[in-house]
Amino acid sequence: MKTNPVKKTLKEGKPALGTWLSLGSIIATRFMARAGFSWLTVDIEHTLVSWETATHMFASIADANGVPLARVPSNRHDHIKRALDNGAFGVVVPMVNSRQEALDAVSAMFYPPLGTRSVGGNVHALNFGATAPDYFSKANDELLVILQCEHIDAVNNADSIFSVPGIDAIFVGPNDLAASMRTADGKGPTADAFNAALNTILEACKRNKVAPGIHCMSPEEAQLRIEQGWQFIAINSELKMMMDGVATTLAKVGLKSDSGAAKY
Repeated sequence: MKTNPVKKTLKEGKPALGTWLSLGSIIATRFMARAGFSWLTVDIEHTLVSWETATHMFASIADANGVPLARVPSNRHDHIKRALDNGAFGVVVPMVNSRQEALDAVSAMFYPPLGTRSVGGNVHALNFGATAPDYFSKANDELLVILQCEHIDAVNNADSIFSVPGIDAIFVGPNDLAASMRTADGKGPTADAFNAALNTILEACKRNKVAPGIHCMSPEEAQLRIEQGWQFIAINSELKMMMDGVATTLAKVGLKSDSGAAKY
């Protein structure tokens, strides 16, 4: 059975870079799986991606010897189970704001006696290059558990959440975190306040020996975050990269892109 190289990399304290897949394109996924990223996350939370399409995307990544991850729609046992049963090597769980929510997410990830995941499915074993019995006996050792810290409540509960056994990485969603820090009149946090929240997360990850992760909007930001000690690093998305490429190409021939590339 395949091992999960990203899990090993994070345990060693090294960075692992990936990106978000939001278009729901199996063909694009096949190309992205060969682009050189350590992992690719299929976003099922904020996109049109169906479970069937996600299953084909997981397979496309795994068949290229990549690490397919899924961001599920919410922290529900059935969402987590379905992502894993259909071939994801790990799950990114959004909006985990309390210790109990973290316990529930971790429990859904693992087969007994470590968790409460039920036994079933078939393509999970295919993606790991294993028989079903091998998968059922070894999956607990290879799956990535990534919980999102994207609300100020989670920052305030950081040690309580991050100390739950079984977590591999904590992943910051910067936009949602900043939104949760708005004042009553809708004003966003100052740069100092936001950076203080990030530092609280980073230090709590170090104390609890879990890999800190964050979504970055440029390679320059990603490099800065790596230097600061962040490990599970997402750079943009395949859509953002495509639209940035379009804008750059048009600019070189004197045309302006009206695509709103900066939005993605």
